[in-house]
Amino acid sequence: MTQRNPQPNDEVEEFANQAFFDQSFPKQSHDFDQISKYLELNGGYLQSMSIFDAAWQRYLESEQF
Repeated sequence: MTQRNPQPNDEVEEFANQAFFDQSFPKQSHDFDQISKYLELNGGYLQSMSIFDAAWQRYLESEQF
């Protein structure tokens, strides 16, 4: 959710915007597998799982501080 941007500059920000409006998206989860499985079944707005992988990498990098 930290990657949300009203004027998205890349696919990760667009994904974050769409996930925010998905009321069933597991927003509080920190579990890669849980979120990944959810998106595989329900993430019609996600063009490619590689976008989620990039978003997850940004999340991991932000958690290191």
